[in-house]
Amino acid sequence: MVMPPDIEAQILRYYHAEKWKIGTIAAQLHIHHGVVRRVIAQHSGLPQATPPRRPSQIDAYLPFILQTLEKFPKLSASRLYVMVRERGYPGRPDHFRHLIAAHRPRPKAEAYLRLRTLPGDEAQVDWALCRVRHSAHYAANRTMPSTEEIAASIVQAG
Repeated sequence: MVMPPDIEAQILRYYHAEKWKIGTIAAQLHIHHGVVRRVIAQHSGLPQATPPRRPSQIDAYLPFILQTLEKFPKLSASRLYVMVRERGYPGRPDHFRHLIAAHRPRPKAEAYLRLRTLPGDEAQVDWALCRVRHSAHYAANRTMPSTEEIAASIVQAG
């Protein structure tokens, strides 16, 4: 969502000239404090500080996991968990499966051509009606009708 310039100007004035805190500005203008932070960061010219990434339990085993998945892309996560567990991985299997899903190589998308025809070029038949009509309740009509019989019934109904 694009912030209107007048609101941006108010945010910057409250922050720089009035020395208001971010929470106070957000409450006064009825906007989220993250929006206030973003506007201030955009106009300060400094990159927005992001918290450092916390190390994961899987980081030490990631080279082995990626190498194994490269060789065996269809290897199940539970089998891979047993292999990594033998090497000292302390984590639980459910969290491990979640992490493996993010690192598993994805198959390449297949290209396909959608079949497009003009109206009247093709016909479709709903054979469900034939199955109902020729079910076990109708002992006399247990066979599928021929195309000539279907055509005759269409002409009759005509």
